[in-house]
Parts: sequence; structure tokens; C-alpha cells
Amino acid sequence: MTSLGIVVGVDGSAASASAVRWAAREAELRNLPLAVVSVLAPVVQAGGPWPEVPVPEEYVRIQQAEATDVVDKAVRSAADGAAPALQITGEVLLGPIVATLVNMSARADMMVVGCRGEDAVSRALLGSVSSGLVHHAHCPVAIIHAEELPSERAPVVVGIDGSPTSELATAIAFDEASRRGVDLVALHAWSDMGPIEFASANWAPIEWRNIKVAEEEVLSERLSGWNDQYPDVTVHRVVVCDRPGPRLLERAGEAQLLVLGSHGRGGFPGMLLGSVCNAVVNSAQIPVIIARPPAET
Repeated sequence: MTSLGIVVGVDGSAASASAVRWAAREAELRNLPLAVVSVLAPVVQAGGPWPEVPVPEEYVRIQQAEATDVVDKAVRSAADGAAPALQITGEVLLGPIVATLVNMSARADMMVVGCRGEDAVSRALLGSVSSGLVHHAHCPVAIIHAEELPSERAPVVVGIDGSPTSELATAIAFDEASRRGVDLVALHAWSDMGPIEFASANWAPIEWRNIKVAEEEVLSERLSGWNDQYPDVTVHRVVVCDRPGPRLLERAGEAQLLVLGSHGRGGFPGMLLGSVCNAVVNSAQIPVIIARPPAET
């Protein structure tokens, strides 16, 4: 099965334009083709007691023409400033938006979408599209939040908790940091109770300091193999006794990319999205890659 490379969904919005720029650079960094796609959902007709009225062909033609124009502009934008060797294709597809993109994800290395649409209706639609992808895609999904992309010299941040998708996120984060030539911040937040100051926790029956040392050793073990594989990546290890969501968002303020697993400790596979992942995706202002396992063959 031929890979589609990096697939970016477009709708003509400002966030979509940012997603195209980010996806083009990602394709260049990975030496992969870039596929620009726009999906037109079938027109839903009124049911029940109302008589069925056929959709005017002119309306369908106009919709397809507008989608084609959006794709053409996105392709030109992706090519602007890109290396001549970057292979870019554009396509307008007809079908259920989320299902169509999820099907494409089985042949993609990464799916990329913006998180805002051009109006209230589009924002709701694009929100459902991005949500559908991070729940069901068969490859990593990049959600592009801001119209202005962060500095390319800023580090990559990855959240690590030892879950299977966290291990996949670690692999993606090391690869991204290496290709971008930047540092990697590996954050391990090991409590869901909120922050605890170790110096003021001497009264507690549990030896908090020993737990912290143990958690630091666990993080080192989880990173050791990756450090050997990517000796060019400088890793900053951060271990905190706090909820992971707020600390990840705090670090995201000084990063260019955040990488997370779709499910954390105790997460369910399949359609349920981890609470930490969900909160960070909704609140982050930088690109976020959600690590999802590939489709089973």
C-alpha cells in the first residue's frame, strides 16, 4: 500500500492556512509527499413528512468549485518557499468528512488539521473533525492552533507516563526534535492530586523524597534507549508531583511543539480520549501531535 505521506485537511480558514504551512515543513523534514485535501459532506435533505426536493445541480457545482479553489490556493501556499523536490498533490473528495479522513489516515504517516474554522458553523464543524481524528485516526494527528506558528528554535515537549501511547509519543518527539535540531523537554508528572512541595511534606507518612527519586529513575529508564538512538538531541528531564495537564500547558508556552499519547495511565483504547490529552488539545496555543497507533493490517 502506497503511503500518502503527510495529509492536511483544508477549509479556507486562517487556521487551515497555518496547518498547510506546518504540514509542508513537516513533509520536507521527513522527506515525504504532502497531500492537500478538502472533503465535501453530502447535502442532507429534510426527512419526515416533508417532500423530498432534489439538490440543484448548480449548488453542488458551486460547492465543488469553491472547494477546488481552496485546495488550489493551499497547494500554491505549500509550494511557496518549499524545496522544489517536495511532492504536493491536491484533491477534493465527496463523503462524510470524519469517516473520509479517518480512512485516509490508514495510508498516511500523519494527519494535520487546523482547530478553527472561518465562521461559527465552520468552527463547530472543524472542531468535530479534529476531535474525530484524534479519537479514531490510524496514525499520529497534528492539531494546529495558532495562525502565527511558534519559533522554530523553541524546544519540543513530550508528556511521558509509561503508557503504550506515551511510548509512541516519545518516539515521535525524539524524531521531531532531531529533525528540527532543537532540544527536547521530557515531562513526567506522576500525581493526579495537584502540586506537593516536598520540603513541606515531612509530616506525611510517605517518604515523598524517595518517591521523587524513584520517579526520576523511572523517567531515566524510559528515556535511556531513546538517548542512545538520538545522541544529537539534548534532553531536559522534568519530574513533578502534580497533574500533568497544567504542567504541560505551562511548558508549551515556551515550546514549538507538544507531543502526547492519546491515552494515559489507565486509559481505554479505541474511541475514548484521555482526559489530559483532551484538556491540553483544547487549551494549547502551539501545534500538538497526538500519538495514535497505526492501523492493524
